[in-house]
Amino acid sequence: MPKPQPKSEKIRKESEKAARLAEQLRANLRLRKAQAKQMVPGEPDAKPQP
Repeated sequence: MPKPQPKSEKIRKESEKAARLAEQLRANLRLRKAQAKQMVPGEPDAKPQP
């Protein structure tokens, strides 16, 4: 069974995790913006219309 971590260690790990997730979110947003810029206006979407 793992030893319980001190509060300061737990807070540090939670903070690091939040920073990693925030960076991943920003990277995903940059990627989606780049993809949106590549789409040509007026062309139909790749999804078929029902």
